[in-house]
Amino acid sequence: MKLLRYGPRGQERPAMLDEDGGLRDLSAHVGDIAGDVLSPEGLAALAALDPASLPLVGETPRIGPCVGAVGKFLCIGLNYADHARETGAEPPAEPVLFAKAVSAICGPDDDIEIPRGSDQTDWEVELGVVIGTRAKYVTEADALGHVAGYCLVNDVSERRFQFEHCGQWTKGKSHDTFGPIGPWLVTPDEIGDVQALDMWLDVDGDRRQTGNTRTMIFSVAQIISHLSQFMTLQPGDVIATGTPPGVGFGMKPQTFLRAGQTMTLGIAGLGEQRQKTVQA
Repeated sequence: MKLLRYGPRGQERPAMLDEDGGLRDLSAHVGDIAGDVLSPEGLAALAALDPASLPLVGETPRIGPCVGAVGKFLCIGLNYADHARETGAEPPAEPVLFAKAVSAICGPDDDIEIPRGSDQTDWEVELGVVIGTRAKYVTEADALGHVAGYCLVNDVSERRFQFEHCGQWTKGKSHDTFGPIGPWLVTPDEIGDVQALDMWLDVDGDRRQTGNTRTMIFSVAQIISHLSQFMTLQPGDVIATGTPPGVGFGMKPQTFLRAGQTMTLGIAGLGEQRQKTVQA
């Protein structure tokens, strides 16, 4: 099942994708793709609906973030060994955790702002994990049972803000529009092996990143279990699980985004995003 949200920013309505790629409105059944809707019971109720019985969205609307009311936007850094090396870092001994502000979340095709004073805005295609049930002190064996679904994330970053300003990485990760998620929340039954998904990102049609989730240092199950030892994961929390090599910071010479460029990115089974860069 592929769930999504559509409509103007801040007024998104819930929907599901039918077999023909049509958007079917879910507003008569749920208020949003959020909270208890992400539980096994909530998802089962949606899966039991006949998509043909739901109103077809006739226009071509804006697609919003695929999850509403996100409480935590957690990210794992340096989770692909070859990406860690391209940034000059050693592969970590345990998951590197940082956070993006939830105000950074935007739709998959919304414009991406280049912040004022930025000269090192960068791209990162990532697998996103959406938590469906409360997870505290969970084991690796049980971790995937707490997942509502998966989505595509572009962990947009400003490297100078990230590395040269005092404090943690959050300053370089949290500008408005730096967290496009979607287009869809895809339930685990449609994914199969989450550790075998191809991923890619282009800038202006030039391939910059190519990877596969099989090369993660820490698997999705390991990440969820690890994080749950330090905090309770709640329904709707989003975890971005790291990026493969090919970011601008690791290129020689380093290459960064400027206003007027286009990023396209995708992960097998999770759809694609397309974003234009604009000056803030």
